[in-house]
Parts: sequence; structure tokens; C-alpha cells
Amino acid sequence: MADREPLIAAFLGLTGWEKAERRHLAGDASDRRYWRLTRGTDSAVLMDNPPGGADDPAAFAAMARHLSALGLSPPRLIAADLAQGLLLLEDLGDGLFARLIAADPSQEEPLYAAAVDVLVQLQAAPPPPGLPNLSAQDWAEAAAIAFTIYAPAATGQPPDPGPVTRALALALQTHADSPRTLILRDYHAENLLWLPDRQGTARVGLLDFQLGQLGQPGYDLVSLLQDARRDVSPAIESRMIDRFAAATGWDSEAFSAHYATLGVQRALRILGIFARLGLVAGKPGYLRLIPRVWRQLQQNLAHPALTDLRAACLRDLPEPTPATLGRIEAQCPTSPSR
Repeated sequence: MADREPLIAAFLGLTGWEKAERRHLAGDASDRRYWRLTRGTDSAVLMDNPPGGADDPAAFAAMARHLSALGLSPPRLIAADLAQGLLLLEDLGDGLFARLIAADPSQEEPLYAAAVDVLVQLQAAPPPPGLPNLSAQDWAEAAAIAFTIYAPAATGQPPDPGPVTRALALALQTHADSPRTLILRDYHAENLLWLPDRQGTARVGLLDFQLGQLGQPGYDLVSLLQDARRDVSPAIESRMIDRFAAATGWDSEAFSAHYATLGVQRALRILGIFARLGLVAGKPGYLRLIPRVWRQLQQNLAHPALTDLRAACLRDLPEPTPATLGRIEAQCPTSPSR
């Protein structure tokens, strides 16, 4: 992507940041790249989001405006060239939830409680217009990637995703087809920042929300508490589920089935996505996260309301043993593609 350097230099020149020191920040599973810019005592973050990919910089800017209007804390947009996919953003610092909890595990519960309160506030407001609104069938079909990518790579045999798709669609219609709300989709500890100088829910900095859409109320809660990248204490997961259900008026038994059903959908989809990131994008490091996602899948499938879905899932989905993951990794390209 070196050919984007002239565009970046021109953009920084127009914004007055051309002489800033630039330091690369950790990327993610997309083609986006981030740098922290330092200019004296000032700092900002440069997002390079090349046009033509799955992530739309205009959607990021629009969602940031919506979240700001709700009193939440996305990064403020300093300047943008949306046609070229270049955004200059407020620097919200380094206080990632995952980093803070690793340094001091006692912070896990208060940080997660704050993140749950953000979801309650977010869902109490009308969502912005024009967002995608998928049906239960659409959500079920999105999870089929576990059977079309992960399973064939693991076993050499592509199973029929039809039985699971039908069982999952029925479970979603039964337990998780409530009125839609705004979901941010990648709501987890590596996309949340602690901003202690702010007040209330504004203390939670929000990142990676450009794919926000209409979805089920429990989806972002599952994303937060069944994190593919870190283990959340079971006791804290339980207390945060109760906190959300009480604040949003859910019956606890109904929400338990709602949460587990969405957990199955999300875990299946992530199994396929992580396998694809290794097989197609040359990023086999994501394969090491698959055993955690598998455990989360088993936890959700154990819910008594999902007996039929459990049988359909486990019939053709192989356990990610070290040997299985080794077979998948052996098929991955040796260098990442962009």
C-alpha cells in the first residue's frame, strides 16, 4: 500500500500535520491502518481506510456524529477526505479496556459495568435512519461460513450448512427476533477505551463502529462478554447480563435464551471469519483464537432452549484440536494479503 503515501502526505499537508511525528498503531482484521501523530504537545490519529473495501469511511463519520449526539465518546473528527478514505481523528489515548484489565484485574467489573451502561444508553435512543436490517434468516445464513470455510478446511469435506441454517433461523425467530436496535457489532475490550476525565457513559471511548446496523438488543452484549480475544470471568459475565436485562426491562429467562441464541450465531460466524483470515488473508494468528470461540459456542449450545440447534451444529462441525488447527494452518499462505 506504499502507493497511498503521496495521498497521505497531501492530506496531512492540508490539515497542518505534515511535520508531525508518525507512529504506527496496531491494526485489525481489515485493510485499515492507523498512526498516532505527534506535533509538540498535540496528538491525533490518522486512519487510512482505502476506498473499495468493506468499511466505508463515510459510514464511520456518520456513526461518529450519531454517537456524539447521544453524549457518548467516539473520536472527534478533525478532518477528512472521505473520497480517499483518510480521516484525522481525536486521540483518545491508550487506555484500552483489555490493557487496563491485564494490568489490574480488579478493574474488570467496573469497566464492564460502564460498557454495559453505554449499551443501555445507546439502545434507549432511536437509531439513525437507513441502517441495514437483516431478517432472522439473513443472520442464520451469515453463520453458515463456519460450514463453508472452517469445516472444509479442517476435514477436507464441505458439509451441508442447510440443517444448521434452518435450525438457527428457527431459534432466532423464536428467541431473538425482537424489535431492532442500533448495534455496533465489534463491541469488545480492544475497541473500548477508558477516559477517566470524562463523566458517566462518556468515560467509555468507542472505536470500530463503522459497520453499525440494526440488530438484536443482546448482540453487542454477547460481543462484549464472549470476547474472542480474552476470557471474561463467568461471574462477571453473569452479573453483566443481569445488569443489562434489569436496565432494559427484559425477563431474565427470556433474555437468557435470547443471549445464548445470539451467542451461537456469533460464535459460528467468527469460526468461519477467523479461518478465512488465515486461509485467504494469510493471517494464521487468528487460528489461535478459535479454541476460545469453540468453548463459547459449546456454552451457548448447552442452553436448554437450543437442543435441536445443538444437535445440528455438532453433527458436522469438527472440534478445533491442535491437529485440526494445524491442518488449517498448513493451507494458509505464507505472507499476508491486503
